[in-house]
Amino acid sequence: MEPAPADTVPTPPPVRSALDLIGHTPMVEVTRFDTGPCRLFLKLEAANPGGSIKDRIAVSMIEAAEAEGWLQPGGVIVEATAGNTGLALAQVGILKGYKVLLVIPDKMAKEKIQHLRAMGADVRLTRSDVPRGHPDYYMDLAQTLAQQIPGGFYVNQFGNPANPAAHVKTTGPEIWEQMGGRIDAFVAGIGSGGTITGVGGYLKAQDPGVTVVLADPHGSVLAGIVETGEPGPKGSYTVEGIGQDFVPDNADLSLVDRAYSIPDREAIDTARALLQKEGVLAGSSSGTLVAAALRWCREQTEPKRVVTLVCDTGARYLSKVYNDSWLAEQGLADRPMHGDLSDLITRKYAEGGTVTVGPDDSLLTAYNRMRQADISQLPVMQDGRLVGILDDSDIVHVLDTDEISREERFAKPVRSAMASELDTLQVNETLDDLIPIFDRDRVAIVLDGEDFVGLITRVDLINYLRLHPEGSNSRLAAA
Repeated sequence: MEPAPADTVPTPPPVRSALDLIGHTPMVEVTRFDTGPCRLFLKLEAANPGGSIKDRIAVSMIEAAEAEGWLQPGGVIVEATAGNTGLALAQVGILKGYKVLLVIPDKMAKEKIQHLRAMGADVRLTRSDVPRGHPDYYMDLAQTLAQQIPGGFYVNQFGNPANPAAHVKTTGPEIWEQMGGRIDAFVAGIGSGGTITGVGGYLKAQDPGVTVVLADPHGSVLAGIVETGEPGPKGSYTVEGIGQDFVPDNADLSLVDRAYSIPDREAIDTARALLQKEGVLAGSSSGTLVAAALRWCREQTEPKRVVTLVCDTGARYLSKVYNDSWLAEQGLADRPMHGDLSDLITRKYAEGGTVTVGPDDSLLTAYNRMRQADISQLPVMQDGRLVGILDDSDIVHVLDTDEISREERFAKPVRSAMASELDTLQVNETLDDLIPIFDRDRVAIVLDGEDFVGLITRVDLINYLRLHPEGSNSRLAAA
């Protein structure tokens, strides 16, 4: 079905609530990727008012709880969530007059957490390194809190039948209509299982020949269960919102015909390419889905029509997926490894170099650069040479006086606060040489001859050893 000309598409009328804007999201065809013989379409769920596909299930689950008497006026909605379901529950629940308490694993993007707190949700961060059954596991903790809070209702998106029902009622029919009843494959991930079960089940009911494809992060067990009947090897992954170490009650794996295990690197590269090539700002889970869809498309020998989802907006991942320094820290960026101390230096400024300040710059300039780059120390450079180091404690000492005004204090030059006695190392020295500097609570300044290379903190060393277990604490991994 070809899209109608723009001048024939009716403009939607005003609505009385943001909740009335949920659903009826647009679809766009991918035209700048290699899709083999196939046509690939993306349903843009980020167009929902809450910014993700989870708006649909939030309405469905809350309204079902109200109808069944589980959620009463003045009640508290409690849920375990990777962020998007929480945002959707807050969007719907707060507009309906409920309090919302959300338990979120501590690996989630800070944009999601900030968004939730701005909406008035009570956010409880918990550990992301513990298995199901541990009291700090996010689902177990949410269930416990819901039992302890008067009027608490544990949503349980993983087992709540109103979750897949939302997609049977809305998402599936919308896709079927937008594709003119001609669809060969649908690609989705499994977080709670509602999307793949609801949409996949609906599409197969319309046409049993529709192939349902699972896009699973590498480290999740689900792709292995689909492909071999055995759980895949458990591991950690940075993709948020999809992948599990168990099969959620809402996930009907019998609907799934094919599964791909997508590494973090492929998912993130795909998400960034989607922005650069198609102008679609998508999150990490969407990168996983599109990567799996592209794999399936390229394996085909005949033309097929394939649909997948842009689950949420990439604006929630600017500090991660779209942050070059974060990718380098995670070992997910293309950067040459030299087998020397420069391999530990990952925090780079957006333009590609280390954030620096000059000795004659004001302390306000230095502070603003620290805040913008989320760092606590700056190299002080003059004529291309390192002349000092300034950290946040140096600024505090200058500001901690009543002799002059606040404006005058911030106007002081960097040279008035910087340290000029520097702890420097040559780039070819060893990891062991970092320890005495850290023992003095200092940051290591790395030079190549007289040229400044960068700064190394304790966190940089820990992160390097996490990513390179083959290296001991005295030698660096081979380049």
